[in-house]
Amino acid sequence: MSKLIKKITAPNGGVFTGDGTNTYLIGHKDITVVDPGPNIASHLDAILKEGDNNIKRIIVTHTHKDHSPGARPLAKLLNVPVMGCYAKFDMSIQDETFKPDTILEDKQLINTSEYTLEVIHTPGHASNHLCFLLQEEECLLTGDHIMNGSTVVIAPPDGSMTEYLDSLKKLENFKIKLLAPGHGDYLDNPKMVIDWIINHRLTREEKVLQSMQKLTETSIEDLLLEVYDDVDPRLHPIALWSLEAHLIRLQERNLVLKKEANWKIND
Repeated sequence: MSKLIKKITAPNGGVFTGDGTNTYLIGHKDITVVDPGPNIASHLDAILKEGDNNIKRIIVTHTHKDHSPGARPLAKLLNVPVMGCYAKFDMSIQDETFKPDTILEDKQLINTSEYTLEVIHTPGHASNHLCFLLQEEECLLTGDHIMNGSTVVIAPPDGSMTEYLDSLKKLENFKIKLLAPGHGDYLDNPKMVIDWIINHRLTREEKVLQSMQKLTETSIEDLLLEVYDDVDPRLHPIALWSLEAHLIRLQERNLVLKKEANWKIND
């Protein structure tokens, strides 16, 4: 799929991670590692072997525990800098070991003699989420902003449905031919994928609103059974996060409000 990118998938498959977290190595003699993944010795060894002493820096899309814990131990072995951002909110899913040497900012360029990576701030899945556009190949490394095989979990307070939808629309301003997601295979139809995700989220949001209008006032647990009746019940604990994110977005639009432990339609 790419002359400049090599992908290594970490052995951390599961409900949240699919087949595992994808680590990408960009370049040949001036390599950037994107998302070293969990701190698993065999995975870090695979990165070192593929890097062949040419790894110059490590960058992370966000600091969830399946993406960034490998950064610090790998950087220590190689004596290279770690780049990324801190999250706004502390949550159990955050990697507390993450301490970047360089804070990356939106529109920043990482220039090498082989390629240029453009930093695109894409909050939503996480407040500190970044995508990286490999300009030479118009390939977007999406982290968990876009995944192949499942939709993205939005977990408040660090996750925001409003910011997620805005960040998806933001990508329409860039020329992108290929998506390299943090989980799953490459996607070669970026516009179709992005449009589908936006439509899927807005359709789910409309279902939330219709269910709220029918129930008038409800607990989020009861609402979940209405809104996610098409989802495997084993995934409901995960869906609960995204449902809360939808409710917060509707609250921001003054369509619903929270009344103690329940949610209520705003008459």
